Amino acid sequence: MNRTPHHLPRARTRQLITKEVAGELIVYDRESDRVHCLNSTAAFVWNHCDGRTSVATMAQLLEAEMNEPVEQEFVLYALAQLNKSKLLDDSYAGIGPSQGLSRRAVMRLGVATALSVPLITSIVAPTAAQAASCLPSGASCASDSACCSNNCTDNGRGGFQCT
Repeated sequence: MNRTPHHLPRARTRQLITKEVAGELIVYDRESDRVHCLNSTAAFVWNHCDGRTSVATMAQLLEAEMNEPVEQEFVLYALAQLNKSKLLDDSYAGIGPSQGLSRRAVMRLGVATALSVPLITSIVAPTAAQAASCLPSGASCASDSACCSNNCTDNGRGGFQCT
């Protein structure tokens, strides 16, 4: 694999599971156990990160998609977020804004476009063992969700237990 830094972004594909949900793209990173939710704009940019498409071309494609003027700074902002979330190939040498869109750039955007600012929300996903952990029948509990049976009942002795 070529590790020479370049400015044409390529989406990372290894160890990622993607699913489109309600117009957004959910990306589960199996390497870091992080889940990233890309809004439609960030997903559009990420889907065009093929290592051959320039930032200028992405801006033109996004402009056609949104029917609004889109500056390259808008795409660079999305790429900075994607890079920070480790969703771009290691060889990408990011350029452009890392602190976010400038106020001037946001003011130049139309209201509809401003609502489409690329956004990535990330959380740490529990491991399978953490997600599957629950209390067995007979264990002391405080809520139904703590029990594997999803049933925490009064034991008649002043406490609660999983049944």
